[in-house]
Amino acid sequence: MAISTISEIGTHEGQSVTIRGWLYNLRESGKLLFPQFRDGSGIIQGVVPKNAVPPEVFDAIKGLTQESSVIVEGKVRADKRAPGGYELDVSNVHVLQRVPESDPYPITPKDHGTDFLMEHRHLWVRSQRQASILRVRAEIIRAARDFFDSNGFTLTDPPIITPAACEGTTTLFPVDYFDEQAYLTQSGQLYIEATAMALGKVYSFGPTFRAEKSKTRRHLTEFWMVEPEIAYATLDDLMLLAENFLTFIVKRVLERRRADLATIGRDLTKLEKIETPFPRITYDEAVAKLQEGHAQGKLEHKFEYGGDLGSPDETYLSSLYDRPLMVHRYPAAVKAFYMEPDPQRPDLALCVDVLAPEGYGEIIGGSQRSANYDLLVQRIKEHNLPEEAFKWYLDLRKYGSVPHSGFGMGIERAVAWLCGLEHVRETIPFPRMLYRLYP
Repeated sequence: MAISTISEIGTHEGQSVTIRGWLYNLRESGKLLFPQFRDGSGIIQGVVPKNAVPPEVFDAIKGLTQESSVIVEGKVRADKRAPGGYELDVSNVHVLQRVPESDPYPITPKDHGTDFLMEHRHLWVRSQRQASILRVRAEIIRAARDFFDSNGFTLTDPPIITPAACEGTTTLFPVDYFDEQAYLTQSGQLYIEATAMALGKVYSFGPTFRAEKSKTRRHLTEFWMVEPEIAYATLDDLMLLAENFLTFIVKRVLERRRADLATIGRDLTKLEKIETPFPRITYDEAVAKLQEGHAQGKLEHKFEYGGDLGSPDETYLSSLYDRPLMVHRYPAAVKAFYMEPDPQRPDLALCVDVLAPEGYGEIIGGSQRSANYDLLVQRIKEHNLPEEAFKWYLDLRKYGSVPHSGFGMGIERAVAWLCGLEHVRETIPFPRMLYRLYP
């Protein structure tokens, strides 16, 4: 008898199979039992008529409790009414562990508060919606790797423990590194600039850490970033790469995870509109739109020129479009030290933020990097960063410096957007937030 996963059950139609998983739910109607089993790949309903199985099998299934672990045997039958299109005519069951009624599984179909669910995150991930979110997350990661791997990029892994800040010392987690002060990385960018000078087109994918004391629905203290970096690339090259990358990911998720998106309740028509080219506006044009929105009573605050965009500003701007919006050329004063100035207007940086539609805010941030040694030294000093810690980074501008560009995309924000989630805490198996370190 073949062992099958539920997601591949259709390849065994009319055959007897073995499924290894857990009881998700159990309904009873007279002499019929309707157990639902899950195995991590999906959920299938079993049908157990009392007169079709030995009494001990019927009684064993009838006595199952939620999340009891089981090995189930049965014949696969097509049924258009069933979720997934198939049911299992159960013939036998082996109970590995029955959850006792005296200590039942704590997450039930009733509504639970967010704090309760987060305290039980290790169990909450078993629910149908949460499992679907994690499968979509995995698909986004796989699509990101496939995109770069098939477009001539080489994966290079930057360190997680670093001697200095990438963007600002106030958002770092300090680490005691023997007799030195070190930090958990904010980004792998500086290091993959080095590997880009060796390999041309590179990317990194790994965990990053921000110690901002933020409690917004878009922030985590630990998250995963994919970061490409390309030698000889301009800001225009970077924007083209970003829109092709995002479009590839959206199409892949729609192609392979449509059922999971439906389980989550995502409006697929909004994702189906994501096509290139993406709208592009300058920071100056964005400010004009924000000030117009304020004048029309659509924004509470008046945006002042020169500031960075906040969440309400990003939400408003992205609501004007049905696909991701690219805002480029921000004031250099509000951006990181390593960004190349616009030669036409040196007060602006050659940078871009990609804002997801439907109010999901920034999902990609990138720039053309400063290629001039003297300017970079000046910028490091202006930001009060330790020059000695950046000696190796400055070397990249001494030995064969070239224009180069890159961006970073936080996986969790991409998952929140593609799944239509209200809060980023559902996008990662075990979120780390300002007041959340357990489980």
